[in-house]
Amino acid sequence: MQSFHVLQLIAVGFGGALGAMARFIVSNQVYAWWGRDFAWGTLVVNSLGSFAIGLIMILMIDKFHASVEMRSFLIVGFLGAFTTFSTFSFETYSFLQTGEITKAMLNIGVSVLTGLFAVWLGIWTGKQFFSP
Repeated sequence: MQSFHVLQLIAVGFGGALGAMARFIVSNQVYAWWGRDFAWGTLVVNSLGSFAIGLIMILMIDKFHASVEMRSFLIVGFLGAFTTFSTFSFETYSFLQTGEITKAMLNIGVSVLTGLFAVWLGIWTGKQFFSP
């Protein structure tokens, strides 16, 4: 079992608190703009989080050589709480339960493809603009 330092735990906790609040704000704003007929809020936060993890990993590894505490704060804490696989799963399940098969399949397809594209775009952006 790998050990961790108390500072890592504190970093994850603070990052998680900020990420959860950011998710709440962003997803609610998206729902206010686009409505709740589809899982727009979850799709947006997961896509933004996917882009951010790609970009941040490149920056932390190639450019800044970030400390384990900073990586824990940003990746595990903030982005872990900002993105939400459980909400994505529940929303997809809810679509299936109400017979909205097309919405469920769109949610799965668009979420996975958008997430993968966003990670790639974040990595590409990091390498293009920030790598040595």
